[in-house]
Formats: sequence, C-alpha cells, structure tokens
Amino acid sequence: MQRRRSTPAGISTLRWALTCAIGAVAVGALVAVHVFLLPSAAQREIGYRRKANELGWTQEIAPPQLAKLRISTQKVSITISDSWFAKLWKPPSNRNFVPCVSPSSSFLPPSQTRGYLLVHANGGLNQMRAGVIKAAKSDSRLANNNLPPDIQKLRCRAFYEALRFAPRIEALGKLLVERMRSYGRYIALHLRYEKDMLAFSGCTYGLSSVESDELARIRENISYWKVKEIDPQEQRAKGYCPLTPKEVGIFLSSLGYPSNTPIYIAAGAIYGGGSHLSDLESRFPILLSKEKLASAEELEPFKDYASQMAALDYIVSVESDVFIPSYLGNMARAVEGHRRFLGHRKTINPNRKDLVQLFDKINRGSLKEGKKLSNIIVEIHKRRQGSPRKRKGPIPGTKGVERFRSEEAFYENPLPDCLCQQEQ
Repeated sequence: MQRRRSTPAGISTLRWALTCAIGAVAVGALVAVHVFLLPSAAQREIGYRRKANELGWTQEIAPPQLAKLRISTQKVSITISDSWFAKLWKPPSNRNFVPCVSPSSSFLPPSQTRGYLLVHANGGLNQMRAGVIKAAKSDSRLANNNLPPDIQKLRCRAFYEALRFAPRIEALGKLLVERMRSYGRYIALHLRYEKDMLAFSGCTYGLSSVESDELARIRENISYWKVKEIDPQEQRAKGYCPLTPKEVGIFLSSLGYPSNTPIYIAAGAIYGGGSHLSDLESRFPILLSKEKLASAEELEPFKDYASQMAALDYIVSVESDVFIPSYLGNMARAVEGHRRFLGHRKTINPNRKDLVQLFDKINRGSLKEGKKLSNIIVEIHKRRQGSPRKRKGPIPGTKGVERFRSEEAFYENPLPDCLCQQEQ
C-alpha cells in the first residue's frame, strides 16, 4: 500500500488550524486572568482598600465624585527609607503630660445658676465675633494668663469636654474621618487661600493684576476692615501672609512627604479654584475635601451654614495624623490646642517668614529644590511640631491691646493649666 504524500495545501491548512488553536488558548488564558486574578475596575478605585481596623467602603456607596479619581498610590515610587517614612508621621513625645481638669478641693460651685445666654451665630469665628460685638457693643475678652487655676480648668472642661457639635455634624464629621482613613495616614492642611482671607490680609503674591484689583475693591468696600492700604510685599516678607498652594507643595516635598500622601484640604473655596490649586495638586494628586468625600445629599443640610461646614473641617483636622496650617487663624489655633490636649498630636507650624526667604531664592535661581533645601527646612521645623511647652506670655514692654495680642492664646496651648506631667 502506497503512503500518501502531504500536499503543500494540506500543510498550510494544518498550520492555520494549529495557529488558531494556540490563539484561542492564549485569549482564554487572558480572560481567565482578568476575571479571576486581576481586581475589577471598581476595586481599583481609590478608597476601596480595606484594613482590618478601618471602615471598608465600596465604590457603590462612596460619593460619585470619588469614582472619577483614578489615582493609584502603587504607581508612585517611594525612595525614602522605612525609618524615615515612619518618622514623618510619628507624633512628638508627650513627655507624660496628661489632661488634669478636675476642680481642686477648694473649688465651690455656685449654689444656684444665674442663667446663661444662648447665641445663634453663623460664619467663621471672626464673623461670629463681629456679630456678637454689634449686639453687645463690647469687645471684652478673657485673659489668657494669671487667672485662678480653677477658672482655667473650668475653661478646659468647657472647651474639650462639655462643648459638643450637634449630633448630625459629629456623625458626618466622623464619617469623613473614616473615609480619609481608608487612604491610610493623612495630612489635614488648613489652606487659608480663600478670597476674604486674601482681601483682608492684602496678600497678593502670585496673583494676577486682575485678581489683585478685585481683592483691593473687596477690602475697600467692607467698612469694618479698618486698614485699606496694605503693602503686599512687606506683609509677605514679615510672614503675615498665608502660604500659597505652590509654596505648600514645596514645603511638604522638602519635609520628605512622598507624592502619594493623602491630603485633606480644610478650607472654604480656594481663590482662583483649580488655577491656583493645580500647583499643589501636581505634586500631591490625592487632594481631598469634604466636597469630594461626601455626596451632595450628605452635605445638603450644612452647605448654607459656613460655621457648620467649618465644623466638619475641624473634626477631620483634629483627628488627622498630621495637621499643618498655612496661616495661623482662629480655627488653626483652636485645632492646635485641641490636639495638644489630646496627647500632643503632630502639628507642624510653618515658619512663614523663613520659608518666604527660601522661596524667593528659588525664584531668583540662587537655590534649587533638593537635598540642601530639604535639610534647611527640616532643621527650621524640628521644634515646630507640637511638642509640649509652656504657653508663651506677652512680649516684655508691651502694654494694653498690644500686650494682649502678643501672648499665646489659652485655647492654642492649654499647658500648664490643664495638662499635668505624670511621674514615670
């Protein structure tokens, strides 16, 4: 029997069949890997990560705007050592200072109440104060120092134990904290770059001439702002201006925080919006806020009340791993004092006067970003991270209002009145 020879056409057909089979197997393998091994698109969304001790929240129940943020923290390479990275988040030693606010044995409470005033106010702390002044025709303030110990302890019991936000504010505030925690450790940045802040302070560095003129008109038209003519360069040189978003970005990078650090923006509407915020976002893309973490429905009860929106920022700031104010306003001072009372949580207070000089050198080209700048900034801020210290008194030689303004506010630092050092 003669063996049949394979024709060229038959060989071609066989090769084609084998190629198709191999291709089908490869496609099937890819599909199997995608379905069974790779995370789904929803799982790759930011905020989906789960930790055993943190709230797990899925993309389905998260606010819709979070689904648009496709930022993978795994894509950012971290070149700093583990020990240095841990140091970035480590709070200062509390040196065994703990709250001690109970009344002394000599304290005698009043036999009966003499009543109290209930004031409903809206706006930030300055706006509230202005409203109360108009009603009371007075600007009296409590002294910060040299008051009886029981009065000081009473103030701390009121500040940190008795006063509470309304239940719905506390509930949403805690939810925002849990959602921030789903990203890991985070910085709360009190970015004072709102229109009214810049207009009041006369700080126009980095703004266009059109923006500067707008701020000058606002300042001129607000009657209770007494100072109308302000030299913006002098303000900035003295450290009286808030850091710009770009300057904050340089500052955080120089301290060593990697670009995948989650940052919560505790502020109102940033002046200029994305045009100014982009300088910070280009360095730290995981920028979040209450508007991004909460849905429109969740914020609806609060959005028309500035003080309630600020209260949400306050809660997230107090609970943050690191708190950094770009300017020391009333809220920043209150947050810092609260964090001191809770165990001296890490609070980095930028030395704006020294930083401005460094930033100007960068702009002139006489200094570049890098190791040298980083070493300088780290050294400047070694002792500005919220470690225990006694509250600063007034500047010697000052009198009257200037003397009062030069001393550190009680609510900014409750030591020594409300914090006692335990024996080891």
